[in-house]
Amino acid sequence: MNAIQKYFQYKQSLIDQYVKGDMTKNEYLERNLDAVLSLGIKPFKNIDTVEKGLFNYQYYNAMAKDYQMRMAAYADNELQAEMRDESNFFYYKKDKSTLAVLNMLNYQNISAYFIKVRSKYLKGRLFEVVLYEYEMILHSKSGVILRNLRREGVFIEAVKPSLIDGYINQRY
Repeated sequence: MNAIQKYFQYKQSLIDQYVKGDMTKNEYLERNLDAVLSLGIKPFKNIDTVEKGLFNYQYYNAMAKDYQMRMAAYADNELQAEMRDESNFFYYKKDKSTLAVLNMLNYQNISAYFIKVRSKYLKGRLFEVVLYEYEMILHSKSGVILRNLRREGVFIEAVKPSLIDGYINQRY
C-alpha cells in the first residue's frame, strides 16, 4: 500500500469517527490536515493519475479550510484578509485538481448537482461532484468546472441534499 492509499484509508477512519459523533467537525478537519501534512508528500505537479489528483484535492482543501478556521481567530482586518487570500488560493488549486481528475475520467461515471445549504452565501453556488468509481465526493463553486460539467451533460439541474449533508451544513 502506497502513501496515498494509506492516507485515504486513514481519512475514511476519520470520516467514520466523525459520523459516529466521536469527533467534532473542527477535530475532523484538524486531524485530516495533520494526516495530509504528515505524509511528507507535497502536492503533485504532474497529475498523471486520478489518485494523485484526488490527493491534491484533499491537500488543497485541507489547507484552505485551515486558513478559513484560523481567519476567525484574528480581529485585525488586514490579517483576516491575508488568511482569506491564502484560503482562496488553496481553493483555486483544489479546483485545478478537480478539473484534472474530471478530464482524466473523461466526465464518465460521475454526476453533479447544486446542493441544499444553510449558508446564504453558498446557496446556488456550491455543487457536489460524485465520482462513483472512486466513491469520492468533491465540492466546488467554480464557474469553469460548472460549465464543463454542463457541457459534458453530467450536471443535473436540480438542488439536492448533499450525500454528506450533516457535514456540509455544520459550521466550523
